[in-house]
Amino acid sequence: MSQVALLIGGNQGDRHRLIDEATELIRNRIGSVVALSKVYETEPWGDFGVESGEQKVKNFLNRALLVETLLSPHEVLHESLAIEAELGRVRPKLSSKRYHSRPMDIDLIFFDQEVIDTPDLTIPHPRMHLRRFVLEPLAEIMPDYSHPLLHKTVEQMLKEL
Repeated sequence: MSQVALLIGGNQGDRHRLIDEATELIRNRIGSVVALSKVYETEPWGDFGVESGEQKVKNFLNRALLVETLLSPHEVLHESLAIEAELGRVRPKLSSKRYHSRPMDIDLIFFDQEVIDTPDLTIPHPRMHLRRFVLEPLAEIMPDYSHPLLHKTVEQMLKEL
């Protein structure tokens, strides 16, 4: 049995309902949720701006989950993408912007102590140590987990931000 740390979040639609639905779908399709952070509200991060007529981009809700799974990292990725799509996420084909509003996003942050770098999956998440919206909920559920490449705990990375 492996442990995968996931960060879920979104800023479109009924954000609280979508967080709850994503949590339940993860429980049903990926594995047993053994730790769950509270829901955090954060401002958009990255190259957001006025999108499709919106005057202001909504804040994101985020939650970290620690899940015990029998799935491989790529199987977790596949299930996560399917859950995102089921909850209404549409990935833009071509865009000059990297970040977009979305009803649900599921990021794989850690998978045991594995280091994976393939065209479709990078674990640990390559920018997680730069993002308070990732580290705060993660520190709530696994503060002593040591990043396999940076050799710092989640708590240390959060303090260094």
